[in-house]
Amino acid sequence: MAATPASVAPAPGKDYGRAARVGLAVLTLINLFNYLDRYVVSSLVESLKKSELALTDAQAGSLATAFLVVYMLTSPIFGTLGDRSARPRLLAIGVGIWSLATALGGFARNFLGLFAARATVGVGEAAYGTVAPALLADYFPKEKRGRVFAVFFAAIPIGSAAGYVLGGLIDQHYGWRSAFFIAGAPGLLLALACLALKDPPRGAQDEGAPVAGAANKGTWAAYRNLLRNRPYTLTVLGYAAYTFALGGLAFWTPTFLERIRGLSKAEATVQFGVIIVATGFVGTFAGGWLGDYFLKRSSQSYLWVSGFATLAAAPAALIAFVSENRAVYMSAIVVAELLLFASTGPINSAIVNLVAPTERATAVALSILTIHLLGDVPSPPLIGLISDASSLLKAFLLLPVAIAAAGVIWLLAARSGARRDSRLKGQNGTP
Repeated sequence: MAATPASVAPAPGKDYGRAARVGLAVLTLINLFNYLDRYVVSSLVESLKKSELALTDAQAGSLATAFLVVYMLTSPIFGTLGDRSARPRLLAIGVGIWSLATALGGFARNFLGLFAARATVGVGEAAYGTVAPALLADYFPKEKRGRVFAVFFAAIPIGSAAGYVLGGLIDQHYGWRSAFFIAGAPGLLLALACLALKDPPRGAQDEGAPVAGAANKGTWAAYRNLLRNRPYTLTVLGYAAYTFALGGLAFWTPTFLERIRGLSKAEATVQFGVIIVATGFVGTFAGGWLGDYFLKRSSQSYLWVSGFATLAAAPAALIAFVSENRAVYMSAIVVAELLLFASTGPINSAIVNLVAPTERATAVALSILTIHLLGDVPSPPLIGLISDASSLLKAFLLLPVAIAAAGVIWLLAARSGARRDSRLKGQNGTP
């Protein structure tokens, strides 16, 4: 598909109706399997150690690293392609690659074979993760994007939990190889469904938005242009601090509850898993609705909601870590997770709204690279190092600081974006 020329803006506000709703449903279902495929391997670690592969803990842990590193390094490539190519075809290729790679994990005969399969999952998910948000932004107008992205990202906690549960059950009854086969197979059908999706013109829902962007620049020029966009850059840096905290929480909280608070392994994993699913579902929808509601008052409402919610999560997280009263710390975990998940929809809406329609996939790609490079790649090992040097409790005190930093940076991004909007209105003569 040819990119929209800079001199010709697409007719704004076209109602894609049923096509948009179908697109949201298909992309959300795919996002659920996206996270199911990511986390199914976590439920199989003990079986992989006892199998003929005889994995060590270090090898098992490197399977997650392989995926994450490939995912973040290939995202900029697919971001560029996503702003220049037919998006349904690119989505189909990405979903097909990661689903096939997941299933191929079941054929692994040694560690290297499984490592290669899990790394390839990262390639496919990079194509999907960069293109899907940009496509959704062209299906729906700005005032609905908070709720739309809330629906899309609500699949994260559900898919993650499904990966643990489905993988564990299939492993228990049919073996770990079957878990990979069954997890990967549905994605091959969903890849075909992508080909039936409509591909609106870039900026189809953005009246008055600049359409000159990545499609009219070289690759490096497009990324330099994004780095000069102060509200976008601040948003991504805040997202990195937020991801740093979430990555540490996701990896270490069950261990914290078991080691520091004395819960059994079953209590720690099950209770935290239930909290993640419930708070992820409720918090994500609440944040998306609030972002859309306040959009009438401020064009930067998504950043204001994300900033204030995340800033409020910091003291809740601190209480969760320092209190020894079970009722208090479990309640505080629930509150902190609700407030953290409230940012999921709004912050991704902000990212696509802060850039030109023709550079959205590139912007999402740069965001993915940055938040993982600075966020959940370093945070789990850093917390481990601090824990080894002192204690896990002291290491966890780093997380409220990261959460507060994310909130402050997002509020600065909102202020910067509001100033830019005011300046642009003055230049255009808008009262």
